[in-house]
Amino acid sequence: MPPDPHTDVRYQPDDRPPRLLSAGLGAQLALLSITGIVLTPAIVVRAAGGSDLYLQWAVFAAVLISGTTTIIQSVRLGRIGAGYILLMGSSGAFIAVCITAIADAGPDTMASLIMVTALLQFFLAARLRLFRRILTPTVSGTVIMLIPVTVMPIIFDVLNDVPETLPAVAAPLSAAVTIAVIALIALKATGVLRLWAPVAGVVAGSCVAGFFGGYDTTSLKDAAWFGIPLAGWPGVDLTFEQKFWVLLPTFLFLTLIGIIETLGDSIAIQRVSWRKPRAVDFQSVQGAIAADGTGNLLSGLLGTTPNTTYSSSIAMAELTGVAARSVGVAVGAIFLVAAFVPKGLAVVLAIPGPVVGAYLAVLMAILFVLGMKVVIGGGLDYRAGIVVSLSFWIGVGFEQDMIFPEIFDVLMGGLLSNGMTSGGLCAIALTLLQDLMGPRKRSIELTLDDGTLPKVQRFIQNFARQFRWPESAVLRMQGAAEEILILLTEESDLPPSEKMLLTASREDDSAWLEFIGSAGTANVQDRITFLGKEVNFQSTEQELTLRLLHHLTQSVRHERYHDVQIISVRVGITA
Repeated sequence: MPPDPHTDVRYQPDDRPPRLLSAGLGAQLALLSITGIVLTPAIVVRAAGGSDLYLQWAVFAAVLISGTTTIIQSVRLGRIGAGYILLMGSSGAFIAVCITAIADAGPDTMASLIMVTALLQFFLAARLRLFRRILTPTVSGTVIMLIPVTVMPIIFDVLNDVPETLPAVAAPLSAAVTIAVIALIALKATGVLRLWAPVAGVVAGSCVAGFFGGYDTTSLKDAAWFGIPLAGWPGVDLTFEQKFWVLLPTFLFLTLIGIIETLGDSIAIQRVSWRKPRAVDFQSVQGAIAADGTGNLLSGLLGTTPNTTYSSSIAMAELTGVAARSVGVAVGAIFLVAAFVPKGLAVVLAIPGPVVGAYLAVLMAILFVLGMKVVIGGGLDYRAGIVVSLSFWIGVGFEQDMIFPEIFDVLMGGLLSNGMTSGGLCAIALTLLQDLMGPRKRSIELTLDDGTLPKVQRFIQNFARQFRWPESAVLRMQGAAEEILILLTEESDLPPSEKMLLTASREDDSAWLEFIGSAGTANVQDRITFLGKEVNFQSTEQELTLRLLHHLTQSVRHERYHDVQIISVRVGITA
């Protein structure tokens, strides 16, 4: 039975909402994200002892690149970009290593390190299918759930970021008003009014803080209206001296963690952007990682901190029900303008800390639930449950410095102190262990021609014989394989002589058949999901093929990458 539409999604990615609505939501996202984009390079440069000129340039470049890459993520240029609202901004994960790089080797060496790490992102984007057994929904969902865990301590610090001269009640009251207004409007309002819950909460909280004198306008008065700090560009060091090679492993490792976060973000935004559930489009995931690499390449060329996806856009789409690409374009355009208007950045930076912290707390709470949905959507059996629960609590333990910090800080140089890093690595390690300890797989490489089907049927019969499976199971497997061969032949954009790899494995009381062939144009998983309940005389031959496949199997998964498509089916051994 086709799933019911998710009426909470008012505008899908392909829809065109009113321009005023797109601009308004874009302004909300830009307003509440630009602080992190600006503060990250500011913290790095100041802590590393950088000059004021370099500080101005680093902030300018970070905002400029964030705007450019946010637009690329939204509109998708060829194979670069997700095609969804994915905000890009300065990566907080690199703060410590960037401080070390600038202090020990200079900003030009940091720039070259960031450019090299971008190459890793481009490589993984192009070859993502090779890592699909590691970067699973279980792993990515766990990483998404750990993002709020790593961010929440910062949010709680921001909540108390108020001058000592203000009354003690100023911070908690402004934060409470912000959360209360957002929650009340989101829960009770309908129609267009619900879309403005975030900005209404921020305005209300800022008014309360302003009543107590918590909205500082000093920086706003001192900032210039227009400026391009060209004198601060540090250049790029391409000599690759010893300090470069010492720092490179840490940069590469953190980039890998960033790729996992981007993968999780790109899956999560797909989950909340459509009224009807869809299978994950891994071509979009590849595009998101490639856009991330583009951002880091630009960050290296311009000498600022690395770029990454911001999860706040996912929570915003979930909260407002608006996932149209025009919103992402609006956010990017606002960033581009803001980069050249220092006074505009000063307005954003003047928003009181408790207000920003309260709003981000709401977004992170929503994001945690989205991580759970990703895990459950990938299939939450007892094995996945062990991976998720153990990885999550290990991440929490390391984030809170509760797991032998005196040992791991020395061995790993503090890398595991980040909960997302430690939990993500644990999830990857357990997933690899599970794959290695799984049942032995058999595979065969074939050519798609008239003689393929008999070879596949013999392969399946020999595979089932070693487990002494009943003839009925063998017939179901052979029938499912025949229908998939028909679909692969129809969907393939390449000649019939194209190679295909078939892998068979056993899992509990079921058999998995995995077909790897040339890239197709439609997702079989989606088409099976939305088949009508009744067969009629107008049903096409292709639809009947899909119905047979649905009848013969317990589940169908279809992953489409730029270079190949992978169709996996689960067939029950018993009737």
